[in-house]
Amino acid sequence: MSPPKKYWVSENQLIHHETRKIFNEYLLSLKLENKAEATVSKYRSIIEKFLAECTVPIGELTAEDVLAWFLQYSINKKPKTIDLVLACLSSFFTFCLAEEYMETVVIKNRWRPKIPNSLPNYLNEQEYARVKLAAEKLSIRDRAVILFLFSSGVRRSEVAQLTIQDVNLDKRTVEVVGKGKKIRHVHISEECALVLREYLQTRTADESEPLFLNKFKQHLGAQGIYKITTSLGNQAGLKRRLNPHSCRHTFATNMLARGAELEFIADEMGHVDLNTTRVYARIPSEEMMITYQNIMG
Repeated sequence: MSPPKKYWVSENQLIHHETRKIFNEYLLSLKLENKAEATVSKYRSIIEKFLAECTVPIGELTAEDVLAWFLQYSINKKPKTIDLVLACLSSFFTFCLAEEYMETVVIKNRWRPKIPNSLPNYLNEQEYARVKLAAEKLSIRDRAVILFLFSSGVRRSEVAQLTIQDVNLDKRTVEVVGKGKKIRHVHISEECALVLREYLQTRTADESEPLFLNKFKQHLGAQGIYKITTSLGNQAGLKRRLNPHSCRHTFATNMLARGAELEFIADEMGHVDLNTTRVYARIPSEEMMITYQNIMG
């Protein structure tokens, strides 16, 4: 059996070996910063494509070289994809400058596309009520998963790695390992705690076992969680897809509507930058919309 591939190592033979050595130093730095595996893998994939197609040595690279590749790459690409690619390349070149593999800046800010700020994908009051009602017909495990997502605001990847010992049902708190392996404590609703306790009573498990099990008695993975939410959205008759991230957004908007401070919401959701949380403050509340309708008709 071959050893697992190291996600922080590039083995792309189309990249010159000296350039690949520098690139692997950069990828290792991301791993040492505790960047998520998915993040490192995404950066590796994008930068590998650039380095394989733009073969100019790192020390000789110019803005014109990068722009020529970038213009060709950007054809028929969406603005968000273009912005992501520029962000990845900028991160790599910043590392190269700091380590003195390069001497000049080779990416210009004016290349970044204008991307309008979009509002979070959350359920309104009527949609949320329909989903909660449909969830009552789910299996005890699936209902516990749904209530957990809606009442804690955690990411599906964070739910997938939880064990029983991470949850304190009496205090209704959960210890979550988030991005960058940072630990935070979140809260769950009383309803969620009751259903979760009922689910755990169906199992003879010790505290080191996964909180949510799949049919093979292993961790219910991120994809399994996604399937639960998608299926529930269909059962509730939603016109758009219900996914774990929309549960997270709904948690934030519900908390804000109930008067929670942005700082508290940011802590619960694991936002490092408060500006990430401030996007929810731009969502019109039900009260605001009713007031507008009463005035404007």
